Amino acid sequence: MSTTLKSLLVGTALTTASAASAVELEVTHWWTSGGEAAAVSEFAAAWNATGNTWVDGAIAGSGGTARPIIISRILGGDPMAATQLNHGRQAQELIEAGLLLDLTDVAEAGGWTDIVNPSSLLDACTLDGKIYCVPINIHSAQWIWLSHAAYENAGLEVPSDWNEFVATAGDLNAAGTLPLAMGQQGWQQSIAFGAITLAVAGLDAWKAVNVDKDADAARGPEYTAAFEAVAAARSLASESAVQDWNLATNMVITGQAGAQIMGDWAQGEFAVAGQVEGEDYSCLPGLGLNAVLDTGGDAFYFPVNDDPEITAAQKELAALLISPEAQVSFNLAKGSLPVRGDIDMSAANGCMQKGLEILASGGVLPSADISFSADTQTQIEDLMAQFWTSDMSAADAQADYADLIEKAD
Repeated sequence: MSTTLKSLLVGTALTTASAASAVELEVTHWWTSGGEAAAVSEFAAAWNATGNTWVDGAIAGSGGTARPIIISRILGGDPMAATQLNHGRQAQELIEAGLLLDLTDVAEAGGWTDIVNPSSLLDACTLDGKIYCVPINIHSAQWIWLSHAAYENAGLEVPSDWNEFVATAGDLNAAGTLPLAMGQQGWQQSIAFGAITLAVAGLDAWKAVNVDKDADAARGPEYTAAFEAVAAARSLASESAVQDWNLATNMVITGQAGAQIMGDWAQGEFAVAGQVEGEDYSCLPGLGLNAVLDTGGDAFYFPVNDDPEITAAQKELAALLISPEAQVSFNLAKGSLPVRGDIDMSAANGCMQKGLEILASGGVLPSADISFSADTQTQIEDLMAQFWTSDMSAADAQADYADLIEKAD
């Protein structure tokens, strides 16, 4: 951490804790893959450099595994000092119960409304005019990752979009390569569904369903084509037996699979493996068909406690997480985009530069965490898990999905 940044944080009028106080803060998160661990260590190192101590509370598994544990601890009176959640509606009930710290004073002092881009990220941290979380990155889910080794082995050119990928699937199979790696978890299958839907159904139909919650659009011909495309993708991934997303990513890294549909956090795994974008792998936002990305991502919330020293340290950490230096170091390691629109990301790799260009052009969409409640998201993930792991027809899956959209809150 630079001397300038440390001076800024230690000297802020919002913070009474100083570096000498060595406050310990337990921070919970679900970043446990190689790339994720490398990224979160950047935050930990920056916090420890202030003289305080980051007590890492990593929870193995996905967010679906970690969130109930995190929420249970807060509700049960055993809160951590800070916790990762996705900005959006996941923490709404905790906020309404008065269990999460109001960060409005930190945000005003830091000028968050001027620096957070897009502004919807900060809006997703806001309830009744008060800010309760610090957005730290932008993650988008509509990416396909392609293995150059797999295509070289099959004597094929690397596809430039989803349609070309589908056309190569037979040749990949003939070369003994799994066309599509897919972890056997509902949230991963839901991500693939969303990415294919955006690419095949198109932006207008996607917005009608995911923003306007139009069940008739979900029953319409554009979504019929999308569900049929997902059913075809299901067959391409039928031999993928791994569970975790990073294991599926490793199949692409090692050339065992031609491709994976996964969010931009997959970049961290390629980086840890020493692979170079454009040489060892390719990345196609919007599956190469629609140059738009959703703006999901991670945020940190701070449970209320009755110790003024801890509260002051929580606010200091909140300010640090969105500081320019921490934003650069964390997001370069994570593969995500920064929430600040005023920092230099020239060191970003080609995939991140593609994302930054889309962000600058305004081609952004709300994420499911913002559009749908946690309950609706869970129901969609459950449906996708059933669809991807059974012989359920595209028509039946579409009908069930439209019913969920009709009842979505």
